[in-house]
Amino acid sequence: MTETTHTQTTPAGGAGRPRSPEWRLAADALRGLRQDLFDDAFAYRPLPRTRAVGRSGRTTRYTGWTPHAVVVGLGALAALVALASTSGSGLLSLLCALLALGPVLLTLARPVGAFWFSLAATTVASVVGGATGMDWPWGPGGFVAHLVVLTVVAIRTRPRTAAWMWVLTAVYGFVTDTLLGWDRYGTDVAPMLLLSAPALLAVTVRHIRRQAQQEVTAQQTVTAAERSRRTLLEERTTIARELHDVVAHHMSVVAIQAEAAPYRVENPPEELEKAFATIRENAVAALTELRRVLGVVRAEDYEAPDAPQPTLADLDRLLANVRETGLDVEKAVTGAVRELPQGVELSAYRIVQEALSNTLRHAPGASARVEIGYVLGGLGLRVVNGPPPAPGLVKSARPHPSMGAGHGVTGMRERVTMLGGEMTAGPAADGGYEVTVFLPVPADIASEGGA
Repeated sequence: MTETTHTQTTPAGGAGRPRSPEWRLAADALRGLRQDLFDDAFAYRPLPRTRAVGRSGRTTRYTGWTPHAVVVGLGALAALVALASTSGSGLLSLLCALLALGPVLLTLARPVGAFWFSLAATTVASVVGGATGMDWPWGPGGFVAHLVVLTVVAIRTRPRTAAWMWVLTAVYGFVTDTLLGWDRYGTDVAPMLLLSAPALLAVTVRHIRRQAQQEVTAQQTVTAAERSRRTLLEERTTIARELHDVVAHHMSVVAIQAEAAPYRVENPPEELEKAFATIRENAVAALTELRRVLGVVRAEDYEAPDAPQPTLADLDRLLANVRETGLDVEKAVTGAVRELPQGVELSAYRIVQEALSNTLRHAPGASARVEIGYVLGGLGLRVVNGPPPAPGLVKSARPHPSMGAGHGVTGMRERVTMLGGEMTAGPAADGGYEVTVFLPVPADIASEGGA
């Protein structure tokens, strides 16, 4: 008897007590703050150029620098506001303008560092510039610059960073107002928070929406690939089922004929009886292996058809069913009609069936033509339909229940590839659609199939 002990490790406090969920939540939040705004805060991350879409030329070449130009323009605006609002000597006004311009320009290369630089520049400009009235702790130029820095850094980072910057801005305003602004009768901390919150919220929503779109696009790509793969496997499964029925029928005939052959000859030699017995044993063994290998592709609820698999001889019945759905289809046969191997005839029948089903599905009201050509090297098929009439001039048509499996060109190509044939499918010159197929059949096999 084996005893298994499961040990769960829980973060423990100083006295070995497990940490509470609130403590772990706070620890995770502080860890995120450190990762977003402290670790490699001044790392070099230049703003990349945008991809210009359009004709080649000077305009397109410089379009990629548009975000950079916008940031520089906003920095220049903050500097001009600082120049115009700073009282005192020209040197002092120039210093305040540079302190407003510097953090904005730094967002182009070191976005997180620009946030810290903006807070430091705000402190220096407020103290040196002698901010008065409501301009505390941000002067007019610093106010504009910090708003721009918050927005640009939020665009260049992730939503969590935007939230932390807003919180730290609030903390900075509260601390500076409490420690350094005791002799001020007004503050612009509240306007800063009220104006920056909608901007950061809009940027956050934009980030979340873009991430959702990327996830949806990736999921759609995976879904389309999986759907294509599933369609291919389903069509191969259908083909395998049909081939199983066809080959099993022929192997059963071989086994029966091998068993009955000695009785058709009076006093057959012993070697002949042994040969026929060997043929029958091999046929039965092959049939058993065939059912074991190919039988796994049958669904649990799959039932073998009572009637034999269709051939080209059943094509007229298919066309009659199609005409009942409203499709005007005609048939043309060239060459000497002969019986072909059952697998070839079955595939040819299914190809015509699927092509007509696609015509009903995608070009309701159009006419179609089925051409069958018996040549020395095999069988040629051509199914072509004309362009559909105006949607208002035709009633909507639904494919007949007996039509194809709905996998379209994929199933046709699988059947053609299986037989080593060739196939082309594409729009016709008149706006319709054309499917052309050639299925090779060697002359000796064709003669055996008609025997």
